[in-house]
Amino acid sequence: SFPGGRRDPADGDAVATALRETREELGVAVAATSVWGQLRTLPDRHGMTVAPVVANLGPLEALTLNPNPDEVEEVFTLPLAHLLREENQGYTHFRTASGYGYTLPVFLNGPHKVWGLTAIVTELTLELLVPGRY
Repeated sequence: SFPGGRRDPADGDAVATALRETREELGVAVAATSVWGQLRTLPDRHGMTVAPVVANLGPLEALTLNPNPDEVEEVFTLPLAHLLREENQGYTHFRTASGYGYTLPVFLNGPHKVWGLTAIVTELTLELLVPGRY
């Protein structure tokens, strides 16, 4: 999943929360000027509202990550080219006890299967970054 967490009283808005959480979880200080914008809010499976924030971190090779072991088990990245290959894209179909069904995106063939809210945010981001290719 992406860095994230509850908004602190000192956070001015969702962007400030995202920047703080990224610093706390990954040890990366992202400047507010690097923020491209905020995606539409989404509900998570617990009924909380998630406000995804998209920012340009620059070349990943230039970043020094210092993950907080209390919050982050592992860090991995996937190249844009990997996410755009059709063989790495799929959908998972779910049914609830009441019979209601829904479909969510999934990204395959990387170090981990990317699914759930992380895949939804990834899909929304790809739709914005590479319209017509995703």
